[in-house]
Amino acid sequence: MNLPNRITLTRIFMIPVMLVFLLVDVGWLSYELVLGSYSLPVHQLIAAILFIIAASTDGIDGYIARKYNLVTNLGKLLDPLADKLLVATVLIGLVAMGKCDPWIAAIIISREFAVTGLREVALLAGSVIAASKWGKAKTVTQIIAISALLLNNFPFEWLSIPFADIAMWLAAVITLYSGIDYFVKNKSVLSFSKA
Repeated sequence: MNLPNRITLTRIFMIPVMLVFLLVDVGWLSYELVLGSYSLPVHQLIAAILFIIAASTDGIDGYIARKYNLVTNLGKLLDPLADKLLVATVLIGLVAMGKCDPWIAAIIISREFAVTGLREVALLAGSVIAASKWGKAKTVTQIIAISALLLNNFPFEWLSIPFADIAMWLAAVITLYSGIDYFVKNKSVLSFSKA
């Protein structure tokens, strides 16, 4: 197994560890870091750090794979799977904590399933659907929004700016738009010939 695939697998293995820290607030993990009017539980800070590290490895493994010609079919399968697992797991955790609206999580997760299904249909038809600029924008806005929620809107909380909420709404809109964009641009994949 090559280095990019190991990095991707590490990202996948980080997901349950991150979820445990996100949802388990016992013992020393329940202490809060307090900076003036801002507070953040230790368990949530650790989960945020793990999420940011895991999300950043997405760019690293792809860069290494392309630069050193280490692109593999396993990597093509694992990399998007790891991204979807990471985002979906954290969103479900944030919904459970009451920090994310369930409908936003549903839009984001449903879009991921729908586009993955579209890609599978395209593969069966012998074509590959490449990532679009809107798909990349979707990923960036989701990572920023989720990080802001995990960090309890730091540092914008001090300025009374609901950045995390705004970022999550923006992520939902861009996610929805990018999903529609994929289907509109690849509608020929969905045309079925009559038997």
